[in-house]
Amino acid sequence: MSDNKKQIAILGSTGSIGTQALRVIADYPERFGVYALTANNNVELLIEQARKFQPEAVAIANENLYFRLKEALVDLPIKVFAGDEAIAQLAEMQTIDIVLIALVGYAGLKPTINAVKAGKRIALANKETLVVAGELIGELTVKHHASILPVDSEHSAIFQCLNGEGGSEVEKIILTASGGPFRTKTLKELETVTVAEALKHPNWEMGAKITIDSATMMNKGFEVMEAKWLFGVSAAQIEVVVHPQSIVHSMVQFVDGAVKAQMGVPDMRLPILYAFTYPERIPTNFPRIDFEVCNTLTFEKPDLERFHNLSLAYFALDRGGNMPCILNAANEVVVEAFLNNRLKFLQMSTVIETVLSKAFFISHPSYEDFVQTDAMTRQLTKDLIAFKN
Repeated sequence: MSDNKKQIAILGSTGSIGTQALRVIADYPERFGVYALTANNNVELLIEQARKFQPEAVAIANENLYFRLKEALVDLPIKVFAGDEAIAQLAEMQTIDIVLIALVGYAGLKPTINAVKAGKRIALANKETLVVAGELIGELTVKHHASILPVDSEHSAIFQCLNGEGGSEVEKIILTASGGPFRTKTLKELETVTVAEALKHPNWEMGAKITIDSATMMNKGFEVMEAKWLFGVSAAQIEVVVHPQSIVHSMVQFVDGAVKAQMGVPDMRLPILYAFTYPERIPTNFPRIDFEVCNTLTFEKPDLERFHNLSLAYFALDRGGNMPCILNAANEVVVEAFLNNRLKFLQMSTVIETVLSKAFFISHPSYEDFVQTDAMTRQLTKDLIAFKN
């Protein structure tokens, strides 16, 4: 292996972020090498990726698929693993320079902690890790001299706007939201929207779970929480504005009233590449903004009655402790139920709010508390959904 290449582990290589990251790596083979790839269930795509990029190691979370993966790669010198614990251990391997956490949901927490403890550069595309345990991750990052670079387009935008600025000069962070597919629908119309409609995001190509989170605006609530821990600001300093064109990815307002905005076409390859190359910028052939075509940018306040999840996220952040962990676990369960037609669109918020009122609150949780909170909340949420049905 060339010593000049950054060796990258992609945890969640078969998802939307993972596949786009591999496109970036393929465009710059002289700069990046693929050291490890992991997937949850999509073993066939993982096999295809492994044969193309020839990593040192691959892992599949679903242990029932281990022998299929092992058999398909038997002719290659690739180490094959299975299980969540194996994926978490891959994140701390010494040879890896950058760990891209592109896993969905709570599954990203343990691998991120392992990568932090190993002092890695972490390209974080899993916002739930900071939602669930932002304070813990922050403490561990300082202790182990790790670095976290955001891959979410909004947080990458803020990171770029803050580059070269002093933290004390920030007045507020302005997170932009597309508004999702239901931005203009009435509360009455939202009662009957379908799964297929919710999965049609107007601007971004994403996985099913995050697309539903975008439609409910829970995704933006998670991003508020993530911004608090990434940039050391209070919830009161984070404002959400709806920007349907998704050209301004986010903004920072400073104490003198100046506002910096980071702009670009909706393309996740740009923040992925920036996290890989920071502090360097390198030439790309990515699409550019055509201001003759893109000549109208609009901004509006989010409607918290129609998109109640955003309010619930601010509530959980304000309460602190294990409440964000409760919020995340409940949300993962209700999204899965909605995708399987066991809940209606607006019922997701109703169930989450009920769970927040019933779950056991811990003001200063440990990692073990987070694990227990997650498990108990999922069961409570499933029980509530079963009762509704």
